[in-house]
Amino acid sequence: MERNQLIETVTREVLAILGTGGEAKLGLDYADEAVANGAARLGFSGNGADVPASLAQYIDHTVLKPDVPPEKIDTLCDEAMEYRFAAVCINPVWVQRAARRVRGSGVKVASVVGFPLGANVPEIKAMEARRAIRDGAREIDMVINIGALKGGDHDLVRKDIAGVTDACQEVGAWSKIIIEACYLTDEEKVIACRLAQLARADFVKTSTGFGPGGATVFDVALMRETVGLKMGVKAAGGIHDADDARAMISAGANRIGASAGIRIVSGEKPESGRFQ
Repeated sequence: MERNQLIETVTREVLAILGTGGEAKLGLDYADEAVANGAARLGFSGNGADVPASLAQYIDHTVLKPDVPPEKIDTLCDEAMEYRFAAVCINPVWVQRAARRVRGSGVKVASVVGFPLGANVPEIKAMEARRAIRDGAREIDMVINIGALKGGDHDLVRKDIAGVTDACQEVGAWSKIIIEACYLTDEEKVIACRLAQLARADFVKTSTGFGPGGATVFDVALMRETVGLKMGVKAAGGIHDADDARAMISAGANRIGASAGIRIVSGEKPESGRFQ
């Protein structure tokens, strides 16, 4: 069975099992063609080829390493306000500090849940999300249960996601669902995106940045084609400069997660062999 046909068949079976009815509109032949042509035909709006000159509004200025001191969080927030990034994305322990720092600036605070493995039980993920929101986060980036997805327990994955999306919707926060695409087959990527849709998530996101691979143009295009235009797609992991960011936006991303946000907006190229 060809890959595209297999993805459509598997997705229909998942939707039937979950009782949603209908068929997923995948359009994967179109996605493959777009990627082969530089992914200029898939986009976050009616014209994905019109990549904005200013990239700052698409960037979550990110630092998620475990050894980050509090002074770095302050610097991250100050940079986000200076460059007018969309958000700062940080570990939960720093949410209160960041929320105080960016208050009134228009920069949002995003934090992570079930990060980076996704292996927490659903109740803990939902509790993490509520605590981060209470501390000042207005965007939650949650890692799915990767093992459950690969084991075919789609109902568990959907419920796991829904616990977090429900917590977000209670207060109008946004939910971004990290599928960690580097571990998934194309079929599993499509299923993960559909399950996130069924759980009423706001975004699907490619990667944590802690796995063996990050965002790819193909994965972004596939995710965008799967979820359509009403849902967000965030590309994260391995986006080092403006060319990388523009390629992801052209493929369908409408948010970029990167620790190299200043390099991206300044047009600076990373030194050969060295990435932030």
